[in-house]
Amino acid sequence: MDGDDRPPVGTFFVDAALASGITVSLGESAAHHARVKRLAEGDPVRLTNGAGTLGSGFLRAMKRAEVLIDVTSTEEVSRPAAIHLRAPVADRDRMLWLTEKATELGVTSWQAVRFRRSLSVSPRGEGPSFAAKVRARMVSALEQSGGAWLPDMRADTDVESLSAENSTLSIVLDAGGPPMLSAIDHASREAASALLVGPEGGIEPAELAALTDGGWRVASLGATTLRFETAAIAAIAVMRAALQRDPR
Repeated sequence: MDGDDRPPVGTFFVDAALASGITVSLGESAAHHARVKRLAEGDPVRLTNGAGTLGSGFLRAMKRAEVLIDVTSTEEVSRPAAIHLRAPVADRDRMLWLTEKATELGVTSWQAVRFRRSLSVSPRGEGPSFAAKVRARMVSALEQSGGAWLPDMRADTDVESLSAENSTLSIVLDAGGPPMLSAIDHASREAASALLVGPEGGIEPAELAALTDGGWRVASLGATTLRFETAAIAAIAVMRAALQRDPR
């Protein structure tokens, strides 16, 4: 396959180290993915291990429950400025949608937070089986976007445990806060940032007070009330753009 300059026709996630010259074996999920995309032996593909390494290679063999890929080259990709997303335990389908989009936008970590108003949601996304679905959606989004970094998954937590968040910049979204850009105007592009989005109905005053006492800055995206997944995506995009902007 030397000298083949065709663009890759598919991306596969490899949960292992990648190195030039090796052959990786992927299981039934990858085989199904290859069939859906109508890939054939010899097609060029892209690989990502979610830990900062991207690879290029070719399909050596396709079987019913296995795909073999020859890795021809790799590259290391630096992780962008850290954005740690803290999302509410909420409707599970909407949480899964958010995990996909947050992965595409390159968040560093994901953690679900139980608010008092989370308890009234049904069906809500929580527990080990749901966490497995979240990771699967993240892997799928990483393959679709061609990203190099899979978000770290942290165990579900509650508001009280977040009051001691250890980040240079920790923002909690609330409609009563100042514009978000003003909160991050002087943040370093290399800052470790945390972003907390509340549940449907908003964050209760006592919870918000606990967060601000713990160092979280309140910020707003505008006058309208957004659904939690809309607010999270908009805020991630704003924060990413602000942290990556040229300071000159």
